[in-house]
Amino acid sequence: MDQLWAPWRLAYVANAKAAEDQQSCFLCVGLADADDRRHLIALRTPRSVVVLNRYPYNNGHLLVAPIAHKGQLHELDRDEILEIQETLQRMLAALDALMHPDGYNLGMNLGRVAGAGLTGHLHWHIVPRWNGDTNFMPVLGEVKVIPQSLETLYDMLAERLRK
Repeated sequence: MDQLWAPWRLAYVANAKAAEDQQSCFLCVGLADADDRRHLIALRTPRSVVVLNRYPYNNGHLLVAPIAHKGQLHELDRDEILEIQETLQRMLAALDALMHPDGYNLGMNLGRVAGAGLTGHLHWHIVPRWNGDTNFMPVLGEVKVIPQSLETLYDMLAERLRK
C-alpha cells in the first residue's frame, strides 16, 4: 500500500467540529418534551433513556443513553453506569420476548471518526440480528429492508415495558 503524506492536514483534523450542545442534541430535545411517542422514547428511568433509532440498521434497533448530556464515558458516575447496564439488560429481555432474534450487536461509537453521528451525548446501540438478515438487497440494490414500522415497534415495546 502506498502512503500519501499530507502534514498540512493536521490543522484540519486537530480542529474538527466541536461536539453538539444540548440544543442540537436530539436526545436532549426529546427528553425536554413530554411527547415520548413523537420522539420515539420507549422508556425513561431516573438516569437512562431508551429511544428507537429513527434510521435503524435493523428492525428493533434501539439507543440507550444517560439522561444527562455527557459525551465521554469517564463523565458517568457509578449510579449512571449501573442503571444504564440494567436498562440494556432490560431491553435485551424485552426484545427477546417480542422479536426472538438469534443474536445482537451491542455497542457504542465514541467520536465522529468511530462512526458516532451524535458525539455529545453517549449512547449504546442495541441491534437485533437474525440468521439471514443480511442478503443481496443492500449489495445489489443499495436498499436495506426494514419489515416493521417504527410506530408498530414503539407500540409493542411500550406495551411490553408496562408489564
